[in-house]
Amino acid sequence: MSARRSVRILSVILALAAGLATACSPHPDEDAATEPAHQGGERSALGEYLAARVAQSGGDSQAAAAYYTAALERDPDNVDLMQRAFTLMVAEGDFETAAPLGKRLLALDSDTPLPALVLGVEDVRAGRLAEAQQRFASLPKHGIGGFLGPLLAAWAEAGQGRTDAALDTLAPLTHSSGMKPLHAFHSGLINDLADRTAAAEEGYKVALSGQLNIRTVEAAGSLYQRSGRPDQAKALYDRYIGEHPETMLFDGGALLKEGAKAARTVPDARAGMAEAMFDVASLMRQSKAPDFAMVFSRLALSLQPDFPLAQMTAAEMLSLSQRYAEANELFRAINPASPVYAFGRLRVATNLDDMGDTDGALAELTRLAAERPTSLDPLVTIGDLYRKHLKFAEAAAAYTDAIARLPGDKPGYWALYYSRGIAWERAHQWPKAEADLLKALALEPDQPDVLNYLGYSWIDLGINLDKGRAMIEKAVDLRPDEGAIVDSLGWALYRLGDYQNAVRHLERAIELKADDPTISEHLGDAYWQVGRHDEARYQWTRALGFNPEPEMIDGLKQKVRTGKLPAGPAGK
Repeated sequence: MSARRSVRILSVILALAAGLATACSPHPDEDAATEPAHQGGERSALGEYLAARVAQSGGDSQAAAAYYTAALERDPDNVDLMQRAFTLMVAEGDFETAAPLGKRLLALDSDTPLPALVLGVEDVRAGRLAEAQQRFASLPKHGIGGFLGPLLAAWAEAGQGRTDAALDTLAPLTHSSGMKPLHAFHSGLINDLADRTAAAEEGYKVALSGQLNIRTVEAAGSLYQRSGRPDQAKALYDRYIGEHPETMLFDGGALLKEGAKAARTVPDARAGMAEAMFDVASLMRQSKAPDFAMVFSRLALSLQPDFPLAQMTAAEMLSLSQRYAEANELFRAINPASPVYAFGRLRVATNLDDMGDTDGALAELTRLAAERPTSLDPLVTIGDLYRKHLKFAEAAAAYTDAIARLPGDKPGYWALYYSRGIAWERAHQWPKAEADLLKALALEPDQPDVLNYLGYSWIDLGINLDKGRAMIEKAVDLRPDEGAIVDSLGWALYRLGDYQNAVRHLERAIELKADDPTISEHLGDAYWQVGRHDEARYQWTRALGFNPEPEMIDGLKQKVRTGKLPAGPAGK
């Protein structure tokens, strides 16, 4: 979804998420298993419950669901356990087990939204659109029901051929300014499904009036192609690529090849409901609610299993929980014809690396780079992996291969030269590093990261001191709350012999980024120079506890023992 659309809807969704969380998610201050059904099961129920809480706090919703279910078997009338187990079953995509539990929850509380949504989805999957419509329409008019009820009920009516009634059912979304873009998009989809081209186009235009998002672009572009207006489709696709030049998730050229036979983005009512669930999943992900992002991704995929963006979202949530193997299964299941598939391959590789299989990750990326000879991303990711593993010469070589694929000089390519410059600098090839950093700065003159890195490097080398300091000061002006950049200014002042001001800026840096070993070391050095020796040793000791890079460790230990400082003022 676009940033503008997200901002408009985000406040509404946060309130809805709070309502869902109240009904269906864990409450840390409650002890759900303190009143078991019988004395003999007390310890077991409590143990299962506590194990579930630990698993969930660690991101393992699969294990948490199993533990909550086991606790529920020992305390079958505990409503809180039912809610917890049910929500996690949905997050795991176990709808068969979740459905009976959802019926029990609805019998206990008809205002519980998630069970009603799940049972409505089960009705749709069974072809019972009329029953699904009634269930969706009867959702509570507050919280999540006030948003999804009209949307899903409208699609259920559309699936029964009642387009006008569907649009009337959808109309309440216009009462909230935050929901108007979503109303415009889905009214466009419903009209498009009914071959009402003019009305569909009007809805798409409203939805496209802000920053573009992939699904609206695909829907409107398909309509233009099907109605014999390929030039309008191409202009729209080009506009999207212009706003998102580095995207791997969209391929306008492939869409244009379909011509007038372009498929509708939403071919039926069931897919329309999946679209609605995916919209909510995207918003939950942006609002840092990964559990509910997973729930709604699973609901979307239960309605439309071949939905690449929903598969990607669910897989990303699994990756966040460090369930890398399961995430990779989902990434690999994406349709190879979708541009999302190539992005999934990248994520498979980074997950393999996180699982300890760096060779497998590099092999996957090398294959992808060969299959996509104009794509930068596989080569850039190879470079990033080598940098992560401190293999800087290899990283620079990978970035060089990526730069060879550049079609020309554009401001957006600064990051590639910046990455290679860092790799060369860490590989102790400063002339090459300096050339790349200057090139990055020529492409993007006010880029704070480049200003900071080049200015810091010059001062640390004792060259271009005034120019380097001015660069860092400009970077701090641009990002005054970024600890690493403020640290650079403090260290620049240290290297210039201005220890008192160095202390001031380095203390500010450590407030912004308290667990950074480099900042702690720099602050310790500055403290030592101004005679605050106990505080200096404390900071050096802290730095050793923050997982410093290997080459820092011996120097830090020596400072703690002796106070000997290898770095003095620049040029001295």
